[in-house]
Amino acid sequence: MHLLVTGFEPFGNDQYNASGEAVRLLPEHLDGYRISTAILPVSFRRSGEVLAALLQEHQPDALVCVGEAGGRDGISIEARGANEDNARIADNDGAQPARQAIIQGGDFFRSATVDPQAVLRALHQHGHAAYLSEDAGRFVCNHIAYLAYGQEVPALFIHVPALRPEGQTASVGAETDDSAPVQARGSLEHLAAGLCVALAAIK
Repeated sequence: MHLLVTGFEPFGNDQYNASGEAVRLLPEHLDGYRISTAILPVSFRRSGEVLAALLQEHQPDALVCVGEAGGRDGISIEARGANEDNARIADNDGAQPARQAIIQGGDFFRSATVDPQAVLRALHQHGHAAYLSEDAGRFVCNHIAYLAYGQEVPALFIHVPALRPEGQTASVGAETDDSAPVQARGSLEHLAAGLCVALAAIK
């Protein structure tokens, strides 16, 4: 099986994005799976274009998109994406949409097309703090989750905590959760290991 896994570049006032850094640590091969990785721009306009090009280039059997959530201290599996862009801050292109539909006339919610419960069970079995989420926010992460869940290829969006190097604190995150920023604990290596567990659970 060939998996395409994406993370995001830094945004806001931060120079670091845990999703992108964790994705960069993933192996090229895992339990017989081949893994291709890429970093998406934090842009409402360009992220979907880049994702479509990546899917065309790699032709994967499944798609896993990873973003960071500054208000969470565990891995969260997004059960659905919403057909709405509503930005508290501007994206990296300066765009700040307010309650705009991602796809005019589309369903308001799209559900994950990879079984989120199977991935959640695997994470719990391996001792990772994880839970199911039904709210991916309304920033670029949700934008990509909604688009991913409309692809022909099975897809899942995973939010990871906004881990930062020692001495740094995430200044972003309210795009997903009102409680942000939360000081996340753990190492990037442990986070990447959790993503490996999640990927291995995809059938």
